[in-house]
Amino acid sequence: MKFLFYILPVLAGVAMTVQSGINAQLRSALNHPILAAFISFVGGTIALALLLLFSKQAFPALSAYSDVNWYKFTGGLLGVFVVTVVLVSVQEIGAANMFVLIIAGQLVTALLMDHFGVLGMKESPITLQKMIGIVCLIVGAWLVNRK
Repeated sequence: MKFLFYILPVLAGVAMTVQSGINAQLRSALNHPILAAFISFVGGTIALALLLLFSKQAFPALSAYSDVNWYKFTGGLLGVFVVTVVLVSVQEIGAANMFVLIIAGQLVTALLMDHFGVLGMKESPITLQKMIGIVCLIVGAWLVNRK
């Protein structure tokens, strides 16, 4: 079962790459990156609504929402930023160039979040091995984007 937790992120990476191509095609067809991002989110919202409709998990009481810190509701805003950046960037620099830069940003941020235990992450100190990995990743991003 633990294997699933390793394969699902790989499949999410595949989905993100295919999604960027589809969304870029929509952007080109409509000539409007924000409208294309909106349509993408509407499709995702419909899919999530259907999942909620068929989910057997009970909804929390309305009072539970008032106990949630405001920033915990901002994940969707970050999603809008990511999808819009992808829509604007992918046709200009290509999928490989764009995603290697996204992954570099993700891993550097994840390393810092783990090190400091930010947002409830389990603390995991930065080690020499992790630093070497990040340096290799940054060099790799530079090589992929090098003209």
